[in-house]
Amino acid sequence: MTTLVTPPTSFRRRPLAALSKAEYLQFRRNKTLVYMATVFPIGLPLALFFIAGKGETPTAAMAATAVEMLALLALLFVQYYSVLSMVTTRRGEGVLKRLRTGEAADWQIQTAPAVPGAVVTLFCSVVVAAVVYGAGAPAPVNPLAIVLALVGGTVLFSLLALATSAVTKNAEAAQITSLPVMTIAMLGLVSIRDILPDRLAGVVDWTPFAAVSDLVFLGASGTPVTGTATAPALDFAGTFAELGRPFATLAIWTVLALVLTRRSFRWDDRG
Repeated sequence: MTTLVTPPTSFRRRPLAALSKAEYLQFRRNKTLVYMATVFPIGLPLALFFIAGKGETPTAAMAATAVEMLALLALLFVQYYSVLSMVTTRRGEGVLKRLRTGEAADWQIQTAPAVPGAVVTLFCSVVVAAVVYGAGAPAPVNPLAIVLALVGGTVLFSLLALATSAVTKNAEAAQITSLPVMTIAMLGLVSIRDILPDRLAGVVDWTPFAAVSDLVFLGASGTPVTGTATAPALDFAGTFAELGRPFATLAIWTVLALVLTRRSFRWDDRG
């Protein structure tokens, strides 16, 4: 009687976990990337928080500004840029094409490079939140809005990185192709939108990071970004009525980025 040998199933059952672990190990071995992904998203928001306070009692607006800066740095430089450079490098080395011949599905191969950045973003968020609110800042009005901003932003900017990789020839070119997304994201900062002409600010309100920023401010201070100077702070229940627009903006951009990624993503360099 012939005995059938069953091939190992551990990778087939958990391809995403295996790929994510491999990406995390590669991420961790890059000391420069680890340094940039932790020191800046943690150091700059906290420096801004304490310099703005000047020894005074921290306010909800100060806490919101610190969390907004954390979100900007984490989503752009930890999530977006790292995924863009890793995917582009893997494609150039032929790794993506070889992985498609294995057990992993396409979406798992595309998701794995985003996992290290998501883990680092979570770590940075916990550290910044612990310091900011441990220093005496008022507790966030709606923590769920902040979580939604960070989780939704992580997904969205990962998809934008995959979409941008389609027009990025190599890791060096990523410094150029990433500029439009980074520039538009920086315009979404509340401090920038406040000084823009009304018409331009109205357009910027519908950009991806502006939606993240709106959710952060609602969650941290209960203050709608529109008319922040005069609008009264909302309570926990009141913030939900204001979540519609930024949540819809985030959802629309996520769907658009997903469609663009599915249509344009390149698995191999074609000259």
